[in-house]
Amino acid sequence: QVQLVESGGGLVQAGGSLRLSCVASGRTFSSYAMGWFRQAPGNEREFVAVISTSGDIRYYADSVKGRFTISRDNAKNTVYLQMNSLKPEDTAVYYCAARSGVTSRTAGRYDYWGQGTQVTVST
Repeated sequence: QVQLVESGGGLVQAGGSLRLSCVASGRTFSSYAMGWFRQAPGNEREFVAVISTSGDIRYYADSVKGRFTISRDNAKNTVYLQMNSLKPEDTAVYYCAARSGVTSRTAGRYDYWGQGTQVTVST
C-alpha cells in the first residue's frame, strides 16, 4: 500500500510559477513510476507528466512541454512538478499517482492516487 500526499498548490498570476510536491509513504517508492495528472471542472482527468523509477525517462503532455518539469528524489520518497509560465488554462486540481513498473500516460493504469492540490492561475 502506498499513500500519496500532494502539496504546493495555490493561486498564482499568469506567467508565474509553482512547485508541487508529492510525498509517498512506504519503502518501495523507487519501484514506482510516478505521474502527475490534472482535472479541471467539467473535464476528464488528463495526463500532465510521468517519470520512470530511476528518473531517466520523462514524458510530458504537449500542453505543458517546455514549461513544466517533473523530477523525483527517491531518498526523500518525493516527486515534484515545477510549473513555470503558468496560464489560466492550467487551472485544475493536480494529482500525483503511482504505478508499479514502467511509465504510462493512462490514468487507469495507476494503482495509487493522492487527494489532489488545487492550482488556480489568474489573468
